[in-house]
Amino acid sequence: MLSLITRLLAGAAVLAVILPMAAKAEEISADPQAAPAPAASVTGPADLSAICTDRPTKSNAACSVDEGHFQYETDLFNGAFTRTGGVSTDTYLVTNPTLKYGLTKTIDLEVNVAPYEVVRTSDKFGGRSTVGGIGDLYLRLKYNFYNSADGKLSVAIIPYVKAPTARQGIGNGAVEGGAILPVDYKLTDQITLAFVPEVDAFKDTTGEGRHVNTAQLINVGYSLPNNVTVYAELWGDWNFDPAGTIHQYSADVAVAWGFAKYLQFDAGINFGLNSSTPAVQPYFGVSQKF
Repeated sequence: MLSLITRLLAGAAVLAVILPMAAKAEEISADPQAAPAPAASVTGPADLSAICTDRPTKSNAACSVDEGHFQYETDLFNGAFTRTGGVSTDTYLVTNPTLKYGLTKTIDLEVNVAPYEVVRTSDKFGGRSTVGGIGDLYLRLKYNFYNSADGKLSVAIIPYVKAPTARQGIGNGAVEGGAILPVDYKLTDQITLAFVPEVDAFKDTTGEGRHVNTAQLINVGYSLPNNVTVYAELWGDWNFDPAGTIHQYSADVAVAWGFAKYLQFDAGINFGLNSSTPAVQPYFGVSQKF
């Protein structure tokens, strides 16, 4: 599996070099920002598209940030609470910003890191521990490579690499990576359907090997009056660790509100459907483009 992670990292690096050049040369029949995406939006000045985000829910949208512009998307609160095998684990993110910059009309560069994360564990015998510190650093490149002429279908690819900036107890100290493929389809003017398959190369729990992790979700967004969008989502993750495969499943709901030009607030709750998944994960956050 070491060769798998090497190929993923090399592929991400190659994409970072060739995709901007390919996007510059490519003639796109439809405005890439006109494609549907599962996010609330408020239209701003004519030179910018409406804000489009990768939050709320676990979904990622196919849209990219306008060329030459910045966007941030962050949790203001995020707590995950897991109860399994007599052990309770509570994880809190003290903000969790993703910073984006539009490199071209179809490509943006993204950086994500939680400046402070707290992990608290306790067991039925009274044992307790608390670990705090910076989270891992994620570098992503989103390439919105397809938009249908009718504006209904939009597809992107997001290769990413994780740098192990977190201490033990928060992160696993390993370089990891993968790719995400957001597919958005606008069923009606109010309803958007999203499929987001993902494949990753993760470090084995024991030893230095790597194994495959994969995830999939289906997300439905429904636009309401006053720039409000509500979401319902089913998510699954399959971690094929040699020490034992871990399955996670959740049912997620969220709402986003376009408060002002380029400014969005959101909130949601993820409900775990098995013991390996956090039983409940509430969060709320804000996004802004400028």
